[in-house]
Amino acid sequence: MLDEPVDAAAPPPAAVLATAVLATRLLGWFSGHPRIIVAFSGGADSALVLAAAARALGPARVSAVTAVSASLASGELEAARAVAEGLGVEHRTVATREIEVEGYAANSGQRCYFCKATLLDTLAAVVDDAAEGATVVTGTNADDHRAGFRPGIRAAAERGVREPLAESGLSKDQVRAVSAGWGLVTASKPAAACLSSRIAHGLRITPQRLARVDAAEAGVRRLAAAAGVPVLDLRVRDLGDRLRVEVDAPAVDGVRALAGLAPVLAEAGFDEALLAGGVDVQGFRSGSLNLLPAVRAG
Repeated sequence: MLDEPVDAAAPPPAAVLATAVLATRLLGWFSGHPRIIVAFSGGADSALVLAAAARALGPARVSAVTAVSASLASGELEAARAVAEGLGVEHRTVATREIEVEGYAANSGQRCYFCKATLLDTLAAVVDDAAEGATVVTGTNADDHRAGFRPGIRAAAERGVREPLAESGLSKDQVRAVSAGWGLVTASKPAAACLSSRIAHGLRITPQRLARVDAAEAGVRRLAAAAGVPVLDLRVRDLGDRLRVEVDAPAVDGVRALAGLAPVLAEAGFDEALLAGGVDVQGFRSGSLNLLPAVRAG
């Protein structure tokens, strides 16, 4: 009898078993919670929380709420809505005006605290009577706690918001593994932090700064796609007197060589004087602006 062909790309049985154990642990977290409201960005983490809640409780007992503001990157709302609809879960949006909060607009190292506080306070204010007694949850995972610098986690804790992934001990890689096992389209989705995370601490957050970062990233993606340069993670960092484009390490050389890169950034609204010496293209690093000193706004 011939041996069965082996799929070299398939995860080993031990990995499959470990992922199944994690999935079961996560589903069990929802026991005793009659209704769940997910602060839903549409990213891999909150999508897994949403999917797990729907599996554990049934879609009718779960709601996804997405914050809409100037800091939401283009296309993210549509993607979030599609995920929620695919899971059969009610999807709602709330308008958050964190940019009107001085602590947020000032863009100190505590910006994320004010962002998360505004989101959760706004969400609580619009929860209707039918959802009274619901548990509000976020997509914070165990790695987020290990990172050590997450002011938004403190804002959530102060409001009694729960974290099914972190409380179940799931890391980012494990989130992706369980998501892939469940066939979620978000399993390999790149991280998509808010647009304000592209602006160096100390530079004031304004609608204009957010809009030009959004336009710049969209323009660079189009340019790279047209040239056949695959790009997953992409950030255009506004550093005040200069800017930096960050992409996946394998794409750095290809993006540096793109004809028309500087004009695309200028068209998005960046001063051409900043681009006169060429565009600084580096490998993507999540949270890289946290490593820089705050900019003194003039």
